[in-house]
Amino acid sequence: MAARRALLAVPVLLAVTLGVFAIAAASPFDPVRAYAGTAGLTSSQENLDQIRHNLGYDQPLLARWWEWLGSALTGDLGDSATLRAPVSQVVGERLGWSVLLCTLAFALAVVLGTVLGVLAARRRGSLLDRAVTTTAYVLEAAPPFWLGLLAVWLFALKLGVLPAGGLTDTGSEVATFGQIAGHVVLPALVLAVSQLPWFVLYVRQGVGDALDEDPVRGARARGLRERTVLLQHALRSGLLPVLTLIGSRVPELITGALLVETVFSWPGIAAATVEAATAVDFPLLAALTVLATAAVLAGNLLSDLLYGLADPRVAFDG
Repeated sequence: MAARRALLAVPVLLAVTLGVFAIAAASPFDPVRAYAGTAGLTSSQENLDQIRHNLGYDQPLLARWWEWLGSALTGDLGDSATLRAPVSQVVGERLGWSVLLCTLAFALAVVLGTVLGVLAARRRGSLLDRAVTTTAYVLEAAPPFWLGLLAVWLFALKLGVLPAGGLTDTGSEVATFGQIAGHVVLPALVLAVSQLPWFVLYVRQGVGDALDEDPVRGARARGLRERTVLLQHALRSGLLPVLTLIGSRVPELITGALLVETVFSWPGIAAATVEAATAVDFPLLAALTVLATAAVLAGNLLSDLLYGLADPRVAFDG
């Protein structure tokens, strides 16, 4: 199944990159003026046309896309016009920080969401259940950037217990482990909270339904302790839908990371995506879109594999 999915991913990635070039070409923003900056306001049209030719923006859409694709297959992703650096260098410098942020946030959301969902499912209709579900629905409707601004106001400005953003302390030239650990807490927490409601609600529903199934009732009738019934019977069955949720949340995780990194000035790949989109940076935008699409495809494959391993009744034939 993994090999089949990998083959199907090739045309998907090709279509996505072509779509990026098509959308960028139709954009009303002029990448040449964005590249020239303030100098473009006083430059003559002849100079702007020369820059357009040097950057290859005067070529037809398919020609630009085909040239980029051929270079990408050889490892050359082109140069970023906005960041004035090779795209591979931009991705290499920023990708690790985004992976760190997303991994911490996603792990926290899964663990905390599972715990809260199980607690709510065990006492459905109780005050705890209503409090957990109500909070989950409120957080579900809250935009990540709003949560980020609120967190900055509370923890950085009001309480002063966590830094407001960045990777290191102001004036520091070396990124130490302690500084990175302190600065990643707030953005990771905000990103985790933005993903938390779905895991809480899915776990609550799954475990709650499993507690009403005949095998669980039979386990209780045999005199097993409630903790054993919950952990060995209801929890395993109730968590199966959560495995499929992991793959479907990857696009939302990437979108949330884009907003959170922007709010907290986190030097990740998502922040570069904003710059590439606003400046219509074709090579950088295409490379970042391929990365995001590949992450979504990998997330869906991972969730299917986990579901199949957790439930032997599922065959790996899709």
